[in-house]
Amino acid sequence: MSVMTLTEATPERTEPSPLAGEREMLEGWLDYHRETLAQKCSGLDGKQLKEASVPPSDLTLLGLVRHMAEVERGWFRNRLADERAAPIYFTDADPDGDFHAGETDTWEEAHTTWRAEIAHARELAAPHSLDALGAGPPSRDTGDPFTLRWIYTHMIEEYARHNGHADLLRERIDGATGD
Repeated sequence: MSVMTLTEATPERTEPSPLAGEREMLEGWLDYHRETLAQKCSGLDGKQLKEASVPPSDLTLLGLVRHMAEVERGWFRNRLADERAAPIYFTDADPDGDFHAGETDTWEEAHTTWRAEIAHARELAAPHSLDALGAGPPSRDTGDPFTLRWIYTHMIEEYARHNGHADLLRERIDGATGD
């Protein structure tokens, strides 16, 4: 099998300018990491996206996209805006349901849902300053509300961590590598 780099298969992502202001930088890095996950999934078929390729883990690329749709929803709809939006994929019976894609679950549905959550997150964040306090539940650890700055930073961390997982999954599936 020849090794393909992801940049050969998909367009480049855009890093934020090193001279960007704080908000532009945070939003830029969050978008960069969102696009990294999309890039890790590009060019694969439904079976490959559901492939748990690093046993004994059952983690899949499709599961990561579904999880990140839940994370976008949880932090922007529920913590920032207090919309109290219901979970999309997980339930009390299956708290990791976002990771457990079934036979009928598709990339098209997961991708559309994830992109819709991203679009809604942008709309919710747009009118707020970085210091704005979330209207939703506070930190369980400290009781403090979350600022939009904290949410952005956490989202960048969340994507970066899961993009590392996606790197390993993708390389195992078809040998494609890239950052």
